[in-house]
Amino acid sequence: MRTFPVADPGDPDIRSAGRYLTWIAARNRRTIGMGVLWASVWMVAQALMPAAIGRAIDAIETRDQDGLFAWSGVLFGLAVLIGFTGIMRHRNALTNFLDGAFRTIQLVTAKAARLGAVLQRRIASGEVVGIGTSDVDGIGHLLDITARGFASVITLGVVAVVLLHMSVPLGLLVLIGVPLLMGLVSLLLRPLHRRQNAYRDLQAALADRAVDIASGLRVLRGIGGERTFGTRYRRESQELRGAGVRTARVESWLEAAQFLVPGFFVAFGTWLAARFALDGRLTVGQVVSFYGYAAFLVVPLSTLTEAADRVVRGHVAARRVIRVLALEPGVTEVAEPAAWPPPGDLLDRRSGLLVRPGTLLGIACEDPQDAPALADRLGRYEDADVLYGEVPLAELALADVRERILVAHHDAGLFAGPLRRELTPGGGESVALAEAVRVACAEDVIDALDGGLDAEIAARGREFSGGQVQRLRLVRVLVADPQTLVLIEPTSAVDAHTEARIADRLAAHRRGRTTVVATTSPLVLDTMDEVAYVADGKVMAVGSHRELLAGEPGYAALVTRVDEDEGATEAEGASEDETADETGDETGDEFENEEAAR
Repeated sequence: MRTFPVADPGDPDIRSAGRYLTWIAARNRRTIGMGVLWASVWMVAQALMPAAIGRAIDAIETRDQDGLFAWSGVLFGLAVLIGFTGIMRHRNALTNFLDGAFRTIQLVTAKAARLGAVLQRRIASGEVVGIGTSDVDGIGHLLDITARGFASVITLGVVAVVLLHMSVPLGLLVLIGVPLLMGLVSLLLRPLHRRQNAYRDLQAALADRAVDIASGLRVLRGIGGERTFGTRYRRESQELRGAGVRTARVESWLEAAQFLVPGFFVAFGTWLAARFALDGRLTVGQVVSFYGYAAFLVVPLSTLTEAADRVVRGHVAARRVIRVLALEPGVTEVAEPAAWPPPGDLLDRRSGLLVRPGTLLGIACEDPQDAPALADRLGRYEDADVLYGEVPLAELALADVRERILVAHHDAGLFAGPLRRELTPGGGESVALAEAVRVACAEDVIDALDGGLDAEIAARGREFSGGQVQRLRLVRVLVADPQTLVLIEPTSAVDAHTEARIADRLAAHRRGRTTVVATTSPLVLDTMDEVAYVADGKVMAVGSHRELLAGEPGYAALVTRVDEDEGATEAEGASEDETADETGDETGDEFENEEAAR
């Protein structure tokens, strides 16, 4: 497996789930060490209680009043010690759990931020969702059980020594019987590991399916595919349920072992101690003590069984985390970046696309997939042969590229929170925001909100229609006001009247600043200084929109096809706002008035 850079400089590369768990445990070695100490004292103190009770009973039998008071005091002291160390043990265990879970979340989130758009192309959304909802708990619980697991081993050793002092056969019963029975229990771990892996794979796939269905529900309903995908989801959910039942079977055996193994010691050990008492080899107090130990063994043995289960779950979770952290970013930062050159041409050698400074350039791609690929290369979201002036874009600092070249994808999401903060993430001025709202024709969207720009919006702008979200995204990128702006289908979800207004206002607003608009809309392309027609990933022709219509048949066919479908686009756009029926006539009148004025 490939390595990934960890958060702290100087940390070793991590190639496997085991090394990741070791690495994250090393970051918590102090709290884990203190947890082992407190848990050991806590559990050993409980282990000493039966011995103290037995001594007290023997003192009663021999009518030793001073001995009875002394051992009663020991019992009280042990109780106080158990209470205090139990609190400290739990505090350390909770710290370990939270640190393991949140450190994993931080690593995955930082990796996702570095990967950016590459993440969606490399791994399913359900996989990342699964890490945040279940895998981090698995890793946290593994660190949580570590202290009690070590304490259980130490306590079993103490119990064996006490019983050997009391009776050699009883001590050997613990020393030999416990490892033997735990070895039998360990036979369940391999099938449990295998079934949990299969269950986790199906869980990630089902989560990804749910995300796809939820995001494409409107489209599915439009083409009559909602029932088909719903049936597929039900079938896959039943497969997940079956995998969960198969995993639960093994887990039920493991849970049963937590009581079966200690039960063996309670039954067989008590019978053996009673025989020794009848033979006079044990006192009454020692028999009571041994019964107490046999019952007490439920605690360390069940803890060890639980630890085995948590180790399996943690290892499965760590493998999922490593799968994300092992992903390589689409671009690599150069060690010594070149200084940013003066404004110059932006040239993509793969396609032959030339973007001159201060130009409004439209890109009409025969294949819709070429547009985002071109935009990603221009914005250096992947390493490609792109020049800025005479300097390769790959030799410039990535932070400088991000500051000067902004790529706005058509599916960029909105975040939850106040709308003003979402539209001005860099703290834009109110004047710039008002102008951006006007250019994007988003006044009606904001006016319809209670509180306007100060209204709270949901994640991904769920309360807005597709066209409204698209206009708000355009507001956000216009407020950023980058040196070079690359837009991908900025008007695909709005009606023709709104699109014409946005096209005119956008061209006037960005005039003299480098702007690239990837679209096949003739309304937008007609406002560009020049248009590049791209087919098979190559620039076939460059000119004005009207020149290409007259002289380039492929381009004419592409935009004419859009023109012929304009009626359908208008019909779809008419429903893009919740108040479209009420404002459609006003929008049309406003458009006609602007046309007359021009």
